[in-house]
Amino acid sequence: MKRIFILGGGFGGLYTALELADKEWPDPPEIVVVDRDRQFLFTPLLYELVTGEMEAWEIAPSFDSLLSSTSVQFRQGEVEQIEISTRRVTLQDGSHLNYDYLVLALGGDTLFAGVPGAREYALPFRELADAEALKADLEKWQRRTDRFAVAIAGAGASGVELACKLVDCLGDRVEVRLIDRSDDILKGFQPDSRQAARKALQQRGVVVQLDTSVLQVGEDFILTQTGDAIETLPVARVLWTAGVTVNPAVEKLSLAKSDRDRVSISPTLQTLEHPEIFALGDLAEGRDAVGQTIPATAQSAFQQASYCAWNLWALATAGEGKAARPLLPFRYLPLGEMLSLGTDSASLSGLGLAFDGPLAYLARRTIYLMRLPTLNHQLEVGWNWVTKPLFAEVQRWMQGDRP
Repeated sequence: MKRIFILGGGFGGLYTALELADKEWPDPPEIVVVDRDRQFLFTPLLYELVTGEMEAWEIAPSFDSLLSSTSVQFRQGEVEQIEISTRRVTLQDGSHLNYDYLVLALGGDTLFAGVPGAREYALPFRELADAEALKADLEKWQRRTDRFAVAIAGAGASGVELACKLVDCLGDRVEVRLIDRSDDILKGFQPDSRQAARKALQQRGVVVQLDTSVLQVGEDFILTQTGDAIETLPVARVLWTAGVTVNPAVEKLSLAKSDRDRVSISPTLQTLEHPEIFALGDLAEGRDAVGQTIPATAQSAFQQASYCAWNLWALATAGEGKAARPLLPFRYLPLGEMLSLGTDSASLSGLGLAFDGPLAYLARRTIYLMRLPTLNHQLEVGWNWVTKPLFAEVQRWMQGDRP
């Protein structure tokens, strides 16, 4: 029996596993997903957990529940070391996993870039625990009567979306500052997305500080520099969305890497030296079948999963009574960009369309509903979205809050 180990249960890892489980295998392999958390996290909807628009079970279902009807096994653990020469993975608890094929889909960790105090005092926004911590802060802030400030380091998608959500939830009592070293927000995004985001930030009074570096983060302040001007801003919290670094276990690997320390991959998503190792998502870097640079986004990982599963299946079944199947070079299809710009607004651009507002908010939610990992989970979440407001309305009616 061949052993396929998938390190990381994000979009690249989990969706690869689910597609592998649907393949026809002459001799079914052992397929194991390894992740440090017990729950899959649908990160594009993490903001909605903070604001109460969605519940934790909707965006963070357990791997056990998602994989219960498949042959895929789940193993919780933190990857400590990957030994390519012996094809062995060591977890932090000391256990070992020996593989025939390996998928690296561990994602990245928050990059604090050596800023003093950032690791100790700033709150990143990548994990379920981060969202829960921010939700607790939000509930506390909503009880405040004084005006206060929140700083967000990083004006990419996460920073912009958080800024809009916070103002919508807190109103005039909060001053949100969005800080970035670059000269514009949403670097790499389409002009329509940037324009919609600028309008949303301006309408909410978000202070955008570009060409600004963070020098230090304290428990209740942030120190910044814009040109020659240095400013200390008292804050209730610093949120950190400014960068991503490669997982330490991947960083140690003796594989060809880019100048950003990401694993170099071929169009078939295999590492250059070891065809039995695949790499997906934001830990990998390469070009697709037509020479496009593959962006390090959830959308890319989502698309890569199908190709990775096919190519793994083709390799693992070659010589087992069937003709070898060709490996398929990945071709990235830009499907557009979606941003949540508040609790009832969003922007959507791509495929010749560009619009924002409540309709884009509804479209974004619908598209993400269809991308949830399993049909059962899609149905459960969709049913909750339909019935939750109805039950809330009935409850208000029964309590006498009638028009």
